[in-house]
Order: sequence, then structure tokens, then C-alpha cells
Amino acid sequence: MTDPTLTDSEATITEQEVVDYLRKNPAFFVSQPGLLADINLPHESGPAISLVERQVSVLRERNMDMRHRLSKLLDNARDNDRLFDKTKKLVLSLLESKNLNDSIDALLHSFKHDFDIHFTSILLFGDNALEAHKAKVVTINDARQHIGTLLKGNRAQCGTFTDTENGYLFDGHASVVGSVAMVPLTFGNTFGLLAIANRDANYYRSSMGTLFLSYIGEVLNRTLPKHLPQ
Repeated sequence: MTDPTLTDSEATITEQEVVDYLRKNPAFFVSQPGLLADINLPHESGPAISLVERQVSVLRERNMDMRHRLSKLLDNARDNDRLFDKTKKLVLSLLESKNLNDSIDALLHSFKHDFDIHFTSILLFGDNALEAHKAKVVTINDARQHIGTLLKGNRAQCGTFTDTENGYLFDGHASVVGSVAMVPLTFGNTFGLLAIANRDANYYRSSMGTLFLSYIGEVLNRTLPKHLPQ
């Protein structure tokens, strides 16, 4: 038993004590297979590397690679679970919204606090009869004059937008917008646009997928129209 009055340096286990312990416990590595896989046991073959040693080395490398891959898969699975929970919470909030402003509030709150999105812009195409206190209401003709290229193709896009487009979408935040992802909102006809932005110019790249934003867009396509003037 280690003397509790000894200092850390005095209580250090010696090599001989390790040897003595392993001799008294020959089955130690049977219960510690992971430790055995990490131990380097070179064979007495001079400067040449024996076939057995090379095989053990390859197996050890493969074992470490598989550990890294498994760890990455588990991390991705946890990230996907968190993303699913956040998305489910948002969708339920949108389904339970009683009016247009409730829906917009739910979306903005979720994007900011759950998804940590820097800037969110919701454009709705209409006239003064459409009241939405946190969405930007514009006519379709006005939108075409400023962001006409973004409306062509009626599909999700992401990347670096022009200063004019950023200014139209994000108003006072345009100067700090680095990259943008957007999706048109369509129910028969295009009735609006959802855009999100990040300060990092490389965050939303033209080559990245838009699956999440497109999915949220599809949900909005089915929940917002019922709150819009007919």
C-alpha cells in the first residue's frame, strides 16, 4: 500500500514494481485488450522488421483508424439528433401558431436561439393590407427590381450576394453580412422569400447543400398561406 505521507515523486511506481505486478497477475492483459493493442512489442530481429511485427503494426494502425471513424460517426449521430430535435420543435411551433405574426416570431426565435443563425430576413410579397410586424412586406415588382436574379429559377441558393441584394434583404446589417442562403416561398405563386446570413463569407458556400433550409421553406409554404390575405 502506498504511504499517504509520501510526496508524488517519492510515490512514483518503479519499472520493477510494474514487472513484479505483471508477474503476479499474468492475466492482466486479458481484461485489458485495448491497452494491449497500444503496446509496442518489437521482435528481436536486428535492424530488419519481422513480418509478425509489421502485421501487428498494420493491425494497430487499422484499429486506431477504425476508432477515429467510429468516434466521428458517433459525433455526427449526436449532431443529427440535436438538429432533429431543434427542427421538430420549430415545426411544431409553426403548426401551433394562430396567426402570421405568431409564425414569424416562432421562426425568428428558433433561428436565433436554437440554430444560432446570425441574421434572418423574411420577405412577403403584398401591399399595405398585409400586416407583419417582423417581416418585410414589399411588392413583387419592387423585389424583382432589387433581387430579380435571386427570384429566377425559384430554388434555394447560397453563397456571396451583391451589396445591393444584401442591403435589400438585411437592411442595416448588410455591411456585416458575409454569406447568405435563401429559399423562395411558394404556394401556387411565389409569395415571399426566406433568407439567412452569416458574418463569415465562407460559411454559406455555393457548393454546400440547402436541404435544411429547403425543408423549412416547404414547411412555411404549407403553414403561412393560411394566414395571408386571400
